[in-house]
Amino acid sequence: MALIKSVRGFDPEFGKNCWLADNATVVGDVKMGDNCTVWFNAVVRGDVHEIRIGNDTNIQDGVVIHGTYQKSGTYIGSRVSIAHNAVVHGCTIHDNVLIGMGAIVMDNAIIHSGAVIAAGAVVLAGTVVEANSIYAGMPAKKVKDTGDEMIEVIRRTADNYPKYAQWFE
Repeated sequence: MALIKSVRGFDPEFGKNCWLADNATVVGDVKMGDNCTVWFNAVVRGDVHEIRIGNDTNIQDGVVIHGTYQKSGTYIGSRVSIAHNAVVHGCTIHDNVLIGMGAIVMDNAIIHSGAVIAAGAVVLAGTVVEANSIYAGMPAKKVKDTGDEMIEVIRRTADNYPKYAQWFE
């Protein structure tokens, strides 16, 4: 059973049909929408600031979501896929976004809708990622627009994770 823990008087809140892996951790001031999934070894740590997550968002294996005390909460939209071992810290991610494996998104960065952060990219604090664009590298820079094929990948990934979760019930 997932570790769900109250911190500083805040209890995590979950929408309908959320699935958490047995060793996922969700603590503190976290509010998650409907149909979200939190995978193995993922940590959503709302101890120092609030974390808000929309509907149909998947937080894959080994992801860490956190904020900065009294400075930066973390706000994640709907239909966002955060791939394995990514770090999302004190930033805002709009709807229909894909954060690639091992990517890092730092404080006060804003990721607009339809964007892809490539695997291993580092989005520095305060960076504004354009809508419908792909950012890659360290530090992350725009490399191209997303295009129809990549928009389909964003859609398909968000659609598939609730199905995968059903395999474990």
